[in-house]
Amino acid sequence: MSEDEPPKTFFLKEPSPKPLPKQPGVEKAAGTSNSHPAEPHYTGHRERMKERFQKIGHQGFADYEMLEMLLYRPIRQGDTKPLAKALLARFGSLAEVLGAPEHLLREVKGCGPTVAFDLKFIAALAHRAMRSGMGERMTLGSWNKLIDYCTAAMAHESREQLRILFLDKKNTLIADEVQQVGTVDHTPVYPREVIARALQLSASALILVHNHPSGDPTPSKADVEMTKTIASIGGQMGIIVHDHIIIGKNGHASLKGMKLF
Repeated sequence: MSEDEPPKTFFLKEPSPKPLPKQPGVEKAAGTSNSHPAEPHYTGHRERMKERFQKIGHQGFADYEMLEMLLYRPIRQGDTKPLAKALLARFGSLAEVLGAPEHLLREVKGCGPTVAFDLKFIAALAHRAMRSGMGERMTLGSWNKLIDYCTAAMAHESREQLRILFLDKKNTLIADEVQQVGTVDHTPVYPREVIARALQLSASALILVHNHPSGDPTPSKADVEMTKTIASIGGQMGIIVHDHIIIGKNGHASLKGMKLF
């Protein structure tokens, strides 16, 4: 072997390691040597929202945040904020989201049957809670509570409906019933059926309540004529019509207060 020739070895030189290909969606965290999947921006967000609610209550939350938290139950994982904002953008307000028909809720992307059902269930629960809060001893003296109750129950309904509050001689509530449901702007009313139901319940008086889906509570000529007819038939049977209240998103109107019957 020549002195200028490098010595031979029986061991091959180990090749330098090649870098592993970068995996899509994997970022290297700062200050670490290993690669980890990037955490979603909403990681821990639900717990922070719950803690915030426990500290300050609902007053410190926007409507979309309240709806976002409501969606945590049917949507177990992921960010619910986009859906909450989409629902409010579609229907206009929190009350109208809860009052929207289930088939319209399901037209919003991400609002499947489970979410739509939960929203309708919560709306029904809220209505029942308000109803139970009024108690069975509601009287005409609690006018503001009556208006609040009727507004919550009817102002955001997509179809017109006639609700009747049946009262005894002391003006104590006997029953609250939806008598008729109509199209978007018309409810068929049958005065004799209204009075017949009052007689079945042994009611001495009643209050008619119906909603205008347009939002404008101004009574129509048909509203006035229908009220006069029911009051006339009821008077013959000893049943008093105390008032006819029209509920709209923009307020309410009292036909008795307007001296229309």
